[in-house]
Amino acid sequence: MMALGLLAALGIVFFFCTHPTSGSYPTAQNVTWKSNNFKTFLTWEPKPSANYSYTVEYSALGMDRQRNLLCIRSSGTWCDLSDSLTDLKACYTADVLSEPPLGASSEIIEFPYTSAPKFCPYKDTNIGKPEFKLEVSEDKRMTTLYVTDPPTALYKDGRHLNIRDIFSKDLEYKVTYRKNKSTGKKVLTSNSSVIEVKNLDRGESYCFNVQVYIPSRSPDKQLGELSLTQCSPDDPTIVTTYSVGVIAAAIFLILLLIGIVIAVIVVCCKHRNKALKNEKEGVPLRDKV
Repeated sequence: MMALGLLAALGIVFFFCTHPTSGSYPTAQNVTWKSNNFKTFLTWEPKPSANYSYTVEYSALGMDRQRNLLCIRSSGTWCDLSDSLTDLKACYTADVLSEPPLGASSEIIEFPYTSAPKFCPYKDTNIGKPEFKLEVSEDKRMTTLYVTDPPTALYKDGRHLNIRDIFSKDLEYKVTYRKNKSTGKKVLTSNSSVIEVKNLDRGESYCFNVQVYIPSRSPDKQLGELSLTQCSPDDPTIVTTYSVGVIAAAIFLILLLIGIVIAVIVVCCKHRNKALKNEKEGVPLRDKV
């Protein structure tokens, strides 16, 4: 009888080890949204053991909950919801449920879960750094920036969308520029992808940075990632090519050379005039008729 009781006890232990109750499933921790250019992931930790898995449920506020087919009873610690959050101006909530592993059954009705904070793609996705090209005007007083609107992770009617397709009139660009090798900065904003920076000093090289600016967002989300720095080419002049000492020495040599030339001309003229005078004095007067 004792042996049978021991076997029964071991069976119960084995059952609960292979079919744990809701309290025995560890819940997900650090559930966080990570989104860049509308490429949106829900992430969490830790990686589950072989005894349980994770399922993600999400919904727009006030709507029914849904599941992404790739994030049901998964052993991963992230879920790509980029294509699931179709209404970009809506706000979403999500839960990460701890469930039995794929293929296992359970009598539990409600599994433990951890909720993610509210996420609004239009207001919260981070915007990456833009790329741009420079063109300097003929008079060297204006530089035009041709900005490429950053692409997003989204498609519509088979076309890859960029951030201007989504933000439209809300999209602006902030340009920060300065003279090369200078720390003083100036800033301008433009709602166009073609930006003219005017009234620049002729012959100076300027350096530019560009970032997306969304004024309608909260202050901490208005600016995108800063672009790489690009500088316009130098317009070499005597002042920028040579030092002040070299220029001063060159001017002195030129003036000295001019002085020598003038002195030689003066001496030559004096010698010529003297020779002519002597020649006239040496000619005898003609006798009167």
